[in-house]
Amino acid sequence: MQIGFIGLGVMGRPMAHNLIDAGHALRLHRVKEISQPLVDAGGTPGASPREVTQGADVVILMVPDTPDVEEVLFGEDGVAAGLAPGTLVIDMSSISPVATKDFARRITELGGEYVDAPVSGGEAGARDGTLTIMAGGTAESFARARPLLDVLGGTVTRIGDVGSGQTAKVANQIVVALTIEAVGEALTFTRRAGADPAVVREALLGGFASSKILQVHGQRMIDREFTPGFRMRLHRKDLGLALESASSLDLALPATAGAAQLMNAALARGDGDADHSALVRAVEHLSGIDGDADGDAPSA
Repeated sequence: MQIGFIGLGVMGRPMAHNLIDAGHALRLHRVKEISQPLVDAGGTPGASPREVTQGADVVILMVPDTPDVEEVLFGEDGVAAGLAPGTLVIDMSSISPVATKDFARRITELGGEYVDAPVSGGEAGARDGTLTIMAGGTAESFARARPLLDVLGGTVTRIGDVGSGQTAKVANQIVVALTIEAVGEALTFTRRAGADPAVVREALLGGFASSKILQVHGQRMIDREFTPGFRMRLHRKDLGLALESASSLDLALPATAGAAQLMNAALARGDGDADHSALVRAVEHLSGIDGDADGDAPSA
């Protein structure tokens, strides 16, 4: 299959590599030095979204935010300018469900098809092809997308019509954010109370509090290893989408609002490009704990 792939960041690079390894021909936009191995593996650089769209059966987007998707799709030399009737656009970014419906309408009016298919699983899931993929679109468009999504994900689910994939992803990000905060608070409590956080984490993994977040991100917090698998600023963006959608629905999400404010504090402290597990630093700071230093001396 001829695929145009746009967005070669932390997630996009391994996803594109898996598609190349599966035998697909990829034209790539936003190739930089770090993504040169994709060209070495057989990918072809394209100077613009329009260029990688021309002649493509499918165009996949994996970019950071709603304005980025709009610019890639409808900006000068965007996907829309190179779109042929029948081309399938799969947006795997995490963006606004409301904007997604509008983007899909505009693409279908041009004769294309549209599936929103945001993902969960982080860099490791992208690399291993085990992402959880939440898709929205017609049954027919999803069926066209499914063989590619199966290369990229271990769990692929059609949630419903266009926009419902993004809705599911927002829900996912609420759960993940609140669980990261809960694990951070629990380990901070453990530390101040004088118990060993590593031993407490091991004990909790055997009980009802066990979770993937406690397993993976709890270990990151203990090791102080915050190299980004998923950047804090992107998760804060996703919580913004949740709160924006909640406002339009007259819906209260009080814990989500609190987590978003804690992430705002983390960004103000310079952790925007750290892994979202670094949220524990913001929790620690509120209690005067410097978790990056030996002991729990008050931080400045």
